[in-house]
Amino acid sequence: MSFIVVRIKWIMLVSGILTTSMIYAAIAPEAALNSTFGETLRGPVADIVVRNWGALITLIGAMLIWGAFDPPSRRLALVIAGASKSIFIGLVLAYGQQYLARPLRISIIVDALMVAVFLAYLLAVRRSPIPA
Repeated sequence: MSFIVVRIKWIMLVSGILTTSMIYAAIAPEAALNSTFGETLRGPVADIVVRNWGALITLIGAMLIWGAFDPPSRRLALVIAGASKSIFIGLVLAYGQQYLARPLRISIIVDALMVAVFLAYLLAVRRSPIPA
């Protein structure tokens, strides 16, 4: 666990950059859905929902990047990002298993690894004072 604690800044930075790549969904919602799920949704409501989804995921990534450089905000950033990724994983496993043969499978695996690393860090520092 000390490996993770010592390198958390870089772990958060890489995780944040990967997560912010979902800006793609905010810019090109149909293309993002097609490349991720192999399907698209059409219409103005779909554009709003998918663009919002992409923007929210991008904000989670930005929060991870912020936390990488701002130690007092790391715990909050990791909890929020971990919760968001866990919810996504749970929803896909509960309702979207048919999409696991698509590139979405890679996203699920990467997100699960991120959640595990975030949790390991949070457990390792749970009794440590928050750095200034």
